[in-house]
Amino acid sequence: MLSYENKVILAPMVRIGTLPMRILALRYGADIVYSEELIDWKLLRSKRRYNDILKTVDYVDQTDGTIVFRTCAEENGKVVLQLGTCCAERALKVAKLVENDVAAIDINMGCPKEFSIKGGMGVALLEQPDKAYNILNKLVNNLSIPVTCKIRILETPEDTLKLVEKLASSGIKAIAIHGRTKHERPQHAVHTDIIKYVAERLSIPVIANGGSKEIEKYTDIIKFKNLTGCSSVMLARAAEWNCSIFRKEGLLPMDTVIKEYLKLAIDFDNSPSNTKYCIQNVLRELQDTPRGRKFLDCQTQEQISAIWDMDEYCREKQSLYQTLGINGRWQVNPDELQPPNKKFKTTENEKLDDIEQIKVCFIRANFTDLTLPKTELHCWAAKNGHKLPTYETQQVQKLFRTILTFNGKKYTSSFWEKNKKFAEQGAALVCLFSLGLKTREDLIDLGSIIK
Repeated sequence: MLSYENKVILAPMVRIGTLPMRILALRYGADIVYSEELIDWKLLRSKRRYNDILKTVDYVDQTDGTIVFRTCAEENGKVVLQLGTCCAERALKVAKLVENDVAAIDINMGCPKEFSIKGGMGVALLEQPDKAYNILNKLVNNLSIPVTCKIRILETPEDTLKLVEKLASSGIKAIAIHGRTKHERPQHAVHTDIIKYVAERLSIPVIANGGSKEIEKYTDIIKFKNLTGCSSVMLARAAEWNCSIFRKEGLLPMDTVIKEYLKLAIDFDNSPSNTKYCIQNVLRELQDTPRGRKFLDCQTQEQISAIWDMDEYCREKQSLYQTLGINGRWQVNPDELQPPNKKFKTTENEKLDDIEQIKVCFIRANFTDLTLPKTELHCWAAKNGHKLPTYETQQVQKLFRTILTFNGKKYTSSFWEKNKKFAEQGAALVCLFSLGLKTREDLIDLGSIIK
């Protein structure tokens, strides 16, 4: 069972607390790592799948095939899933879904963002203590793993203690307290006195949060712990800026941290946009330098990796994953969507039997702007005096498939893509193959053939 005594913890951070950053934090010395806040309804529309390429457990959104939550053996017993919810029944359904893959469930009662408040989540729950209690108590009574919550302080120590005592009576194992009110932001001083007031009077572990402004090295974490009188400390921005803050031996150079993070992002086939976002938060003001501006222009994992001389490693790893099966991507078809959707319909009496189909996908990282399938097809058509192809893209929820018409024939990929541009490129690949401009070996090299 997870213990919350004398721990240093990676806090839940939107878009930061994905698997690569969590693993990096653990390797640097964090005892517990929290996922980013995940909204209950998004997890409820996902399916659990074991990814035998990446050796991960993936929760896959059944509307578009994207990964909602990914975990692996290295963080077993140490990863806490933070849940955004305003409904005890939904919260329990989600918790039962992930119960065997996480060490604990944490309910977010501290997010002050408008999205959370309008949805009755985050700090909105602090104004409904009975509802907050019921969510926690329902989870405690029905789960085999610990339940915790994370809150912000109220205006006075007494009001904060009264609320915390009610939440603690639900049976939760610990409570994290961010030492600012819902109206305060990072530029405001953290109220360590209120955290300490509560910690001294509560029987369960209290996790202090909000001290990143004063935490520049590992010894500062211990100072913050002593100042607040808490059992443990949770770090957000200090870890976001330099994850090696968890090292007792001292901080590592920024470039070392970025390279070690990048390796994990490549190894776990992390979304390039998420990788870029995390590195942006490490670079901070250094984004406005020649190297920083070059980084901001990057679109692919390989382009990002090249800035830190890791492009060869990235290519080798992606090539390996492609030979094993398309970068660990999950495919969702319209008839598998949750909730069920109407059948895909062609237009104007078209029948899919009359359309040449191959199951290929478009992997943007494997093409330059000059070698894109549509570009190659259009150049070939113009050079040989043909009219340019036309594209008709049809959408079911967040899935897209394009039917390309060229010289009176129609082509499509039976692989449904997550955006219109990718669907058009996939259809162009099928056409190039049919015209003999791409061989099966070419498609395999590009990682496009779906096994």
